[in-house]
Amino acid sequence: MGFRLFVPILAGATLRERLLACIGATIGIALTGVISGLAMGGGPHVALLVAPMGASAVLLFAVPSSPLAQPWSIIGGNSISALVGVTVALFVHDPVIASGLAVALAIAAMSFTRSLHPPGGAAALTAVLGGPAVLSFGFLFPLVPVALNSTILVALGLVFHRLSRRCYPHVHALAASSHGTGDPPPAKRVGFRPEDVDAALAALDETFDIGRDDLERLLRQVELQAMVRSHRPLLCRDIMSRDVISVPENATADEARKQLLDHNIRTLPVVDAEAKLVGAVGLRELTQTTETVKGVMSKAGTASPETPAMSLLPVLTDGRSHAVVIVDAERRILGLVTQTDLLAAAARVQVADKTPLKAVA
Repeated sequence: MGFRLFVPILAGATLRERLLACIGATIGIALTGVISGLAMGGGPHVALLVAPMGASAVLLFAVPSSPLAQPWSIIGGNSISALVGVTVALFVHDPVIASGLAVALAIAAMSFTRSLHPPGGAAALTAVLGGPAVLSFGFLFPLVPVALNSTILVALGLVFHRLSRRCYPHVHALAASSHGTGDPPPAKRVGFRPEDVDAALAALDETFDIGRDDLERLLRQVELQAMVRSHRPLLCRDIMSRDVISVPENATADEARKQLLDHNIRTLPVVDAEAKLVGAVGLRELTQTTETVKGVMSKAGTASPETPAMSLLPVLTDGRSHAVVIVDAERRILGLVTQTDLLAAAARVQVADKTPLKAVA
């Protein structure tokens, strides 16, 4: 039981990550002090440092993906808070009241400037209680040494994380549709939606030390693991594209070909004057001579939104069909399921249904 006290409380913390944090903090703090001292003419043996840099180094090197550890948070949070502290010390002479007020106003200032950084509270407190050493700097204190220390520390952190192959500053990679449409990527059409994350955060009414986009990415991975475990079957409506590109049956071959190439798609549904599905064309059909796509279109594979997604497997693996059009009872297009969509779904779940797969119309 005693050994559990030494288990890291941070999710994903490994021995390698902690060792890297220790090495980074050693190098970062030492060089920040030396470089700051040299910049101020104090020589290589004079370390010009303020205490909050130690706390900043913990965030920068131990949890570099935290929103509180990003460059603007460190530089802006420390500098703005120091400025708040100096201002409060100038107008409030009772150290007890000034201390509380400086930290409180520093939190407010960092919140409004999107630079929330816990060591900023220490920077504000240092400005109030620093004594003659801080008073001698006056309003220069937020710049030298606070902003100077913070900037050098961040620069060293950027170099260290690049050499250690860590991603810093932490940027959430946005996944976009490869077809130039408004649909999210196939893997993001399954399960919860971004508005569900926002609603959950509002319901919990708490602040978490993780970016909202990273939280969504983490939850999607959790959902993936749960879905694989539970073997829940998916329906076509769960994975289909909804922003479907189509052409009228009287469109020319050049118009259809341009749509296929512009949106990087392989199947283009064809609709009549009433917007009802009448067929489909791809580059294979458009190699034939024709005035309109109606003359060369092929029969489109269709399914309803409630069709089990994996039942499309026979159609999408027949060597000719690249997509199945999801239609309503009147054959109006509701969505599209491609081979890529089905592959993404297959990667997320294991189909527990043992009944034979049936081809769709």
